[in-house]
Amino acid sequence: MSTTTESGTAYVPASEALATVLAPAAKPARPSAWSASMTFGWRAMLKIKHVPEQLFDVTAFPLMMTLLFTYLFGGALAGSPTEYLQFLLPGIMVTSVVMITMYTGLEVNKDIDKGVFDRFRTLPIWRPSTMVGYLLGDLLRYTIASTVILLVGLVMGFRPQGGLAGVLVGILLLLVFSFAFSWVWTMFGLLMRSEKAVMGVSMLVLFPLTFLSNVYVDPSTMPGWLQVFVNANPISHLVSAVRSLMGGTTDTGEIIWVLVASAAFIAIFGSLTMRLYNRK
Repeated sequence: MSTTTESGTAYVPASEALATVLAPAAKPARPSAWSASMTFGWRAMLKIKHVPEQLFDVTAFPLMMTLLFTYLFGGALAGSPTEYLQFLLPGIMVTSVVMITMYTGLEVNKDIDKGVFDRFRTLPIWRPSTMVGYLLGDLLRYTIASTVILLVGLVMGFRPQGGLAGVLVGILLLLVFSFAFSWVWTMFGLLMRSEKAVMGVSMLVLFPLTFLSNVYVDPSTMPGWLQVFVNANPISHLVSAVRSLMGGTTDTGEIIWVLVASAAFIAIFGSLTMRLYNRK
């Protein structure tokens, strides 16, 4: 290899110089699982920064749900909107956050469609970090939605008997379950061929789970055959746990049920997600 100098003479680099440039250097250390996951989580948050309209669903939607159900049904179901709000708000918080977990699957499907995953698969990183990164980024969405609902509820008259500690632990439990439940949608994001297909399947699952639950009314007022489904519904258990924490009547059994269910979601759907990811 040679180059031409300003005087027009050819310059041939010395063999020592070439050896220095081409000598194998020590490879950079492989990033840890935590570091890689946090990097992809930061990538997910940057998407929100550059497209802030994505936050519409975690701000306007929870606000609309809280106002609509409180003032539309409060008088008929509890005698007054304020009384009904004490029962409703933990359930609405759970519903709003669980409903937006589907966006994890949508984002995964979008990146696959754009070909970004082809690049991710060639990187020397912990394989699940790409998926964990999506979920870590979405935790910001869930936190914002929970905060918006809580603040609106406080303005409307919601008074949690469990105090600040009960509210914070209740939200934390909701975030843990939502993180685990999001693995369902990462699986569908890899499995479905289009973004619309992912949304269709998620709505087909989420609407029965959230509406056929104890979010809006006491299950004891329902027909016996419906109570069987409602009482077995994981959303009902989550609502009961969060409601007990915020209401100052901690139900340890329901909290343990939610934690065990969360671990099961991660173990089952996390494994299925990574199996599909490695074969995609």
